[in-house]
Amino acid sequence: MSEMDSKQVVDLLYWRDLQRTGVVFGASLFLLLSLSVCSIISVISYVGLALLSVTISFRMYKGILQAVQKSENGHPFKMYLDKDVGISSELVHKYGDTALAHFNSLIKELRRLFLVEDLVDSLKFAVLMWILTYVGALFNGLTLLILGLIGAFSWPVIYEKHQAQIDHYYGLVNKQIKDVLGKIQAKIPGAKPKTE
Repeated sequence: MSEMDSKQVVDLLYWRDLQRTGVVFGASLFLLLSLSVCSIISVISYVGLALLSVTISFRMYKGILQAVQKSENGHPFKMYLDKDVGISSELVHKYGDTALAHFNSLIKELRRLFLVEDLVDSLKFAVLMWILTYVGALFNGLTLLILGLIGAFSWPVIYEKHQAQIDHYYGLVNKQIKDVLGKIQAKIPGAKPKTE
């Protein structure tokens, strides 16, 4: 992701442009909530029908208006029809290469965890998988996506406003976790604490 792209994402998540963030957040939340009620085929069909209803009505309105006023303004969507909407091969290669690098990194890390290169890391991963079985029993994936979307658009603003308190409590919790992990590592034979 380029520096400009990441700046736009940060501005979006920090609600720097209220109108743009509201549209992105509202549309994303509406789409996810719609998917929780209807199938993806129904959602795509309804969104397509709604969009076609608006564009056909607008085109007919402009056509009637041109006939009544006897003007030749042309097609109301001419500006958008002339735009190039294709995706360049450079863009595909750029993001494809980035995705491939992340995928390869993920495969290497999973191999390391499943083949127990480091016992402590594999045990942490096992605990994470065990916790995720309970999360999976409570929520489906779509609910987690909705919660993640709401968190992504609210957490940065909350953190920005209450950074001192959050950092203080995060430091306390992090210290406690490190103490507990240190005690566990001391009791496991063959496990050596990592140097930071």
